[in-house]
Amino acid sequence: MRLHNLVVVLFFGLAVLFASAGKAQAQASSEGTRRVVRKVVPSYPELAKKMNLTGTVRVLATVSPDGTVRSLQAMGGSPVLIKATEDSVYKWKFATAAAETKEVIELHFRPEQ
Repeated sequence: MRLHNLVVVLFFGLAVLFASAGKAQAQASSEGTRRVVRKVVPSYPELAKKMNLTGTVRVLATVSPDGTVRSLQAMGGSPVLIKATEDSVYKWKFATAAAETKEVIELHFRPEQ
């Protein structure tokens, strides 16, 4: 029974930690040819928040004809922010197209005030 209580406490502790992590301001732009149908705002990493880290991350997304992001390649930005960008952009959805496309996506991270 003690182990179960410990697991419950750890679960809720982590939930509170991640809930208070903040968000990046979603200033995202896509320089490609396809319209973004759904954007997911990245979570602002706790480490970046503690460091008061701001910055821009650029990734090159390979988008399949059905609009899903197939792969990402980081083109620049802080390693602390790149993972949050990748986790977010993989959930984006683009308009359908006849062929696979490459889209440059830029996210600007600033902690919410």
